[in-house]
Amino acid sequence: MKILSTFKLGADYTEVIIDGENIMFRDIHSGVTTTIHGLRLNKAGSIREHPDLEDDPDWQKKTIERFKEHVKKFKTGMEKLYYVRDELIKHGYQPMYFQIAGHRTKRF
Repeated sequence: MKILSTFKLGADYTEVIIDGENIMFRDIHSGVTTTIHGLRLNKAGSIREHPDLEDDPDWQKKTIERFKEHVKKFKTGMEKLYYVRDELIKHGYQPMYFQIAGHRTKRF
């Protein structure tokens, strides 16, 4: 089941594509699709979630690895979607819409 969702950060819009085990992020303006490695993460949001990374120079890399490990625990696409939504909110993103496998678009 493929799920497409839209998030806003400032003037930028990002789509999150959840397709089975894969989670991809697409910048709507440029059309560039990437994994979580291409996202701009907020250090304050990462530190709030993982206080042990406050003085770590590799905070972003470790935050991404922890995200990947945690996502593997979810069984359904909707569980992954809500987890990704909650994580992106912590990093300053605003959830807008989501669409499940071609069905009608819904607001979060």
